[in-house]
Amino acid sequence: QVQLVESGGGLVQAGGSLRLSCAGTGRTFSTYTMGWFRQPPGLEREFGASINWSGSSTKYEDSVKGRFTISRDNAKNTVYLQMNSLKSDDTAVYYCAASPLIIPTMADAAFHSWGQGTQVTVSS
Repeated sequence: QVQLVESGGGLVQAGGSLRLSCAGTGRTFSTYTMGWFRQPPGLEREFGASINWSGSSTKYEDSVKGRFTISRDNAKNTVYLQMNSLKSDDTAVYYCAASPLIIPTMADAAFHSWGQGTQVTVSS
């Protein structure tokens, strides 16, 4: 497994942008599919985006498609989530996670390592 630490959360106005980062430890980081999930206040955790080990394939939840971009830099053991045109509905704790699958997936059960989360608050 891999240890993950998210950063980059904060308070932003609606329509603004944030970039989240997730740094992983270990030489096997580049072999994992990585994902971003989020948990809005009082709600269940939900899928946001995922990216395969090479960055050649991505998957997005419909509500973020066209606004969020997931990317990775394996040389830095880091995955990113660029969030543009933020809405109040995007307010949540954002988690990154690692999966041994070779293709992007929306299923949180496929991810075995999770970060501690970073808070994103979008004010309207």
